[in-house]
Amino acid sequence: MTVPRDPGWRPSLRLARASMRTHSLVRVGGMDEVGRGALAGPVSVGVVVVDAATRSAPAGLDDSKRLTPLERERLHPLLARWAPAWAVGHASNDEIDAWGILVALRVAGLRALEQLSLAPERLLLDGTYDWLHRPVPAPREDTLFDAFDPPADHGPAELVALAPVAPPVDLMPKADRRCAAVAAASVLAKVERDRMMSALADRDHRWGWQHNKGYSAPEHLAALARHGPCTWHRRSWRLPTAAPVPTPMEDPPGGPVLGAAAVRD
Repeated sequence: MTVPRDPGWRPSLRLARASMRTHSLVRVGGMDEVGRGALAGPVSVGVVVVDAATRSAPAGLDDSKRLTPLERERLHPLLARWAPAWAVGHASNDEIDAWGILVALRVAGLRALEQLSLAPERLLLDGTYDWLHRPVPAPREDTLFDAFDPPADHGPAELVALAPVAPPVDLMPKADRRCAAVAAASVLAKVERDRMMSALADRDHRWGWQHNKGYSAPEHLAALARHGPCTWHRRSWRLPTAAPVPTPMEDPPGGPVLGAAAVRD
């Protein structure tokens, strides 16, 4: 489906409804990822399902990157009540190291889809690459991580079982600024992942994760230079430090950050 450009618009349900009409669907979903470029912690994928009866999204919704933390926290419960169904799936830093970021994204997305109480018939996926169906290694220029991804397009055994839950995808550049379902998915995923990183920061304050959420902020890079990486860092990334690895810190409250997700109550 060709998606018209509408620069400057706030996210709406216009594109989701157009997809439902074009393909004669009952429900479509919006999907987005957060944490892909972080140096530590999981990568998280949100999915939000909407249907023809879904009303306009709560006021103030936008791409999560264009909102303040307070705005995202305010929107989280509103979006959770607004969406007919939603979920957030995660792939841990260990899984990213083992499988590569593209397969980890697929795993997190499939975990989110698996938990939905209402399955979307089609997905609007932010970006220009369908990592949900075929996470083939792609050339990279980012110097923060190694060019490692498995050579096959199926990844770990879990993907074989989960892959059937993935519906067809329409790729949509800047969908998190244009489609309310995708924007909502990005906000829900961002809030859930930020809470995870803050919980880790409560156990070890060295990295400032309550502020930088595992990204390459100056204080995070300085802490890496002083202390070296810990058990929650992505070791396959070329982390900017030569310091020795310290004793791994304890799991956060509720256990380690692994694949499971935060889902709608």
